[in-house]
Amino acid sequence: MNSSAANSTNPVFSSASANLGIAILSLAFVIGFPGNAFVIWTILTQVKKRTVTCILILHLAIADIIVILTAPIFLHLLSTHSWVYGNVVCKLCHYIGNVSMYASIFLITFMSMDRFFAVSRPFTSQKIRTKPIVRSIVLVIWILATLFSIPSPINRSVEIIGNNKLCITVQGEGKGPQRHLVVQYVLETMMGFVIPFSMILFCYIYIGLRLRRAKFQTKHKTNQLVIMIIIAFALFWLPYFIVNIIQVFGELLSSNKLKYAAQSARPNTTALAFLSSSVNPILYAFAGGNFIRTAGIGFMAKLFEGSGSEASSIRKVSQVLQQRSRKQSTEQGKLKEAVEE
Repeated sequence: MNSSAANSTNPVFSSASANLGIAILSLAFVIGFPGNAFVIWTILTQVKKRTVTCILILHLAIADIIVILTAPIFLHLLSTHSWVYGNVVCKLCHYIGNVSMYASIFLITFMSMDRFFAVSRPFTSQKIRTKPIVRSIVLVIWILATLFSIPSPINRSVEIIGNNKLCITVQGEGKGPQRHLVVQYVLETMMGFVIPFSMILFCYIYIGLRLRRAKFQTKHKTNQLVIMIIIAFALFWLPYFIVNIIQVFGELLSSNKLKYAAQSARPNTTALAFLSSSVNPILYAFAGGNFIRTAGIGFMAKLFEGSGSEASSIRKVSQVLQQRSRKQSTEQGKLKEAVEE
């Protein structure tokens, strides 16, 4: 949550803005903490056969619950208009938020790529889609998330603004653009949204065209679930990244109006992003609705245990398409030979 050290008046803590932020963060914590805790408990203790998708959902829930644990600290900030936790906690909380953001989008991107390769390279996908390889990729995802998040704590510090201590992005001296802010927000926007979502869209457009060509309508719950997770992440994080872009243009154009607009909007867009970490368990419950009546509290285990069949079905469709393609190529070759004779 950012504010400007340049102004003694703080646009972040208007009464209406603070109340809205408190409401959003409270909702995110009340739903997100028990929801993600239940997902983690279910996968670790109730799921007998953990599929690749199940492993990815486990790590997605871990990323979500870690950032949700920081919500009470930001609730205290919004209610008291003052940061009382010191410089280390200031840096750590924002670092955790960035790590969670990168880990979540990288995991979602990997889910999409997993389905893409199942369709485009089914035989290769079947060979490399093993738990050891997936766990190695997940480890790389967490390492990348921790590395990309480094600028956030570096650029954060507790400063006195007016009569309050606030955890803010450090402002450099001079009237020119703050290059460290530009670098941080451009990095977040490109690596946390633009590039991953371009890859996700490409993957699902390809999959959609491929399945339409096969005249195959997939109704598997897991496929629908992944798409809902992607849409939810985009909806809840898009305002945050729009504010990033406004902030960058404000710095580059030295526009106080744009900077003020970004600073005013950032607390609530950040609070909205917290909802991205709390909504996934609701999506799991929605996707597993049919299992609730039959399996009760174990419905989520049933949903996750069946998550491997969806990718397997997509591979089968792709294999059928490849067989058709080979058959057509063979027939065309024979026809060409007949014509030449």
